[in-house]
This record gives sequence, C-alpha cells and structure tokens, in this order.
Amino acid sequence: MFRVMTVCTGNICRSPMAARMLRRALRDAGLEDDVEVGSSGTSRWELGKPIDPRARAVLEADEIDSASHRAREFDPAWFTDLDLILAMDVDHYDELRELAPDRRAAEKVHMFRGFVDGTGDLDPQDAGISDPWYGTDADFATTHRLIAEALPSLVGWIRDHRDAGIAHR
Repeated sequence: MFRVMTVCTGNICRSPMAARMLRRALRDAGLEDDVEVGSSGTSRWELGKPIDPRARAVLEADEIDSASHRAREFDPAWFTDLDLILAMDVDHYDELRELAPDRRAAEKVHMFRGFVDGTGDLDPQDAGISDPWYGTDADFATTHRLIAEALPSLVGWIRDHRDAGIAHR
C-alpha cells in the first residue's frame, strides 16, 4: 500500500478537501486498492472538529462526502509509514521538512500543487494554496479548483512511484 498524507494548518479546510478529492481521482484511475490517503494539520487548533462547512459545501457540490472528517494533528512518527506528504502551502512544507527525522524522510515532503506541471519540481514558493478560512465562499471554490488542477499530474506521479515508494521503506 502506497500511503499519502495531505497537510494544512488546522485540517479543516484545504487538506481534507485535497485528501477527499485525491481519493476520488485515485478511484477513477483504478488505484483505490493500491493507495491510502489521509489528511492532517500542523497545529492542534482544530483537533476533533469537522470539516469547515464552506469546504463541506464545495465538496458536496462535487458529490464528495466529507461528513465523517475529524481534524487531527500530523504526527512525526508517521514519516516512517508515509510515502508522500503533500503540503498545502510553503509554511507547511517548511515545517514538515523541519520535523523530518532525516533527509530521506524530508524528501517525502512535496507541495500539493508542485505536481501541476507534471514534474514535481515547481518551486515551493510558487506552489501554495492560500488558506480560504479567512475568506469567502469564492475562496473555497478557488481552493477546490487549484486542488483539481493538480490531480491529473499527481495521480500520474503516484502511479509511477507507488511501487518504488513501497520498496524504499
């Protein structure tokens, strides 16, 4: 099983949206039995809370259920079991790489939108998704669009790397 974690700040907006959208994209690509996707946050601020109602509404409009989501904090012990850690913005990227126990673990951290160009090499400063929590419903729609744009290349990258990822542990 190839394991992926999406990470934002509180785990109530961007990362649960990204995880659920990625799960559906993987299912549509026939990879649902090969890839496990979770989400978490870099803070404890929202622990146990459900997804933000505005994020839930955007997902429901896209026929994606998120009712069961409860926020959780990223646990550095997970580095061992994860193959790919997807940061939603550069702050998360930097924090996760600092939490990594070694270089190999740090190399598992990528920006979610770093895959838009298909290479995974987009500069982290250019690959972030701003936090919609402080904004309007339109900001949540933008977040959804930005996540969706990355999915085809991200799914392709996962397809290409899933066997190697399992082997490197």
